[in-house]
Amino acid sequence: MSEFNTLINKLLEQKLDITKDDLEEQIKQKKEKIGAGYLTDQGALFLIASDYGITLTESSKTEIGIKDLYAGAKEISLETRVLNLSPAKQFSRKDGSPFYLRTMTVYDASSTASVKLWDEKANLPGVENLKPGDLIKIIKAYVKSDLDGSPTINIGSGSNIESTDTESEIPTIDTITKDVSEMQEGQKDLVVSGEIDGVISGMEFTNSRGMPGKALRMRLKGKDDSAMRVVLWGKDESTIPNMISQSAKVRLLGVRIKSGNQGLEIHGNDATIIEIEGGKETEPIITRILSISPTENNKNFILATDNKKNLFNISDFSNSTSICTEGDVIECMPSKVYGNSVTLDENSFVRKLDDDGTIPSLSQLRTKIDEVKADQSYCIEAIVLKVPERREVQTKSGESIALSEMFVEDDTGQIWVKGWRNQARIIDKCELGEIISITGLNGKSGLEGRIELFVTPFSKITKKN
Repeated sequence: MSEFNTLINKLLEQKLDITKDDLEEQIKQKKEKIGAGYLTDQGALFLIASDYGITLTESSKTEIGIKDLYAGAKEISLETRVLNLSPAKQFSRKDGSPFYLRTMTVYDASSTASVKLWDEKANLPGVENLKPGDLIKIIKAYVKSDLDGSPTINIGSGSNIESTDTESEIPTIDTITKDVSEMQEGQKDLVVSGEIDGVISGMEFTNSRGMPGKALRMRLKGKDDSAMRVVLWGKDESTIPNMISQSAKVRLLGVRIKSGNQGLEIHGNDATIIEIEGGKETEPIITRILSISPTENNKNFILATDNKKNLFNISDFSNSTSICTEGDVIECMPSKVYGNSVTLDENSFVRKLDDDGTIPSLSQLRTKIDEVKADQSYCIEAIVLKVPERREVQTKSGESIALSEMFVEDDTGQIWVKGWRNQARIIDKCELGEIISITGLNGKSGLEGRIELFVTPFSKITKKN
């Protein structure tokens, strides 16, 4: 029984002429009289008891569960497990004096809660060494309401956190881990597992306050092969291994599910913990160059394949591939490999190899249009049936971006090929009746579930004679 219900029963035992329904109505009226945001149900109950000349004392039980927390509670103690932990950050008060804040998410058998560690408590000895699943005791904390109204545990000067190795009924991290395919909108404080599906990339932006921000983006595939977009705000590539294989297993600790432009998405923050199969040291890869797309900065975006027909997007920022031509078989030592995304920089090397025929050529990798599926990459050869059209599309943020689209077919079917922003320009160059080869297309579900193909920075359109 919660602390609040225990106190209600104590009052009803001493005031026999009122019912529980009467008491709940009085609590409601008391809160309305005092004003919203200033009084909890339990606080109102203490005032009502005083009106009746009855003194209530809180239970001698010092340890409670997360579900029993309420804003205004003081000196609470509870046993929980760590879900995730953010770095300590320094902020400034209105008077200019600095303070530190670290956030942590904890859980027990029935619920989760956010924990804030203030000032010197943000750097308690041993806090940075806490790992997901560690059992801890939170001692003499106080509870305040967070921005979304949920109770938040605060660790201040009179509070403490202690690690413990006692037996506990609180489930382990492995027990609460869920597959991507099980996700539903609105869930939060989750541990989610899946496999890397495609490219991992970093993103830099300016937020609504004009401050620079960063994020890490990827896609995770579940056991049922459904994929979900992931955005981890406040994270960058320094938080993940340099070598991540395609279909590597991933676990994200401390994320929530929200609806995005293309369905449900997984969102995390700087406290989210990322566990990815991989290593710090990269390994050489051997591929055949299918297409080379020079950029405006004289860098090369290369689409390549290995002997298992895996496609790779190679970003060459060092001109290491300047010696190469399309069709060459190369061995390269990249600086980073994230799934099918390969980065070459000044520390990378590239060399040509003799072609022994074990790696397929572009003609062996082309896919017929009737075999195209969503969320996969393709190379096709087709004839242009509808001359490309350019239009401007208004985004939710008010930005106007270019979209070009054309209709193509091969001997198995027809499909729309589209390009956004800079990629719109390579579509604009195509003409009615031309036979074209396009590399590095992404299949996506469009209106009414219809599959469409989108060009990428690694795509190249070649006109056939």
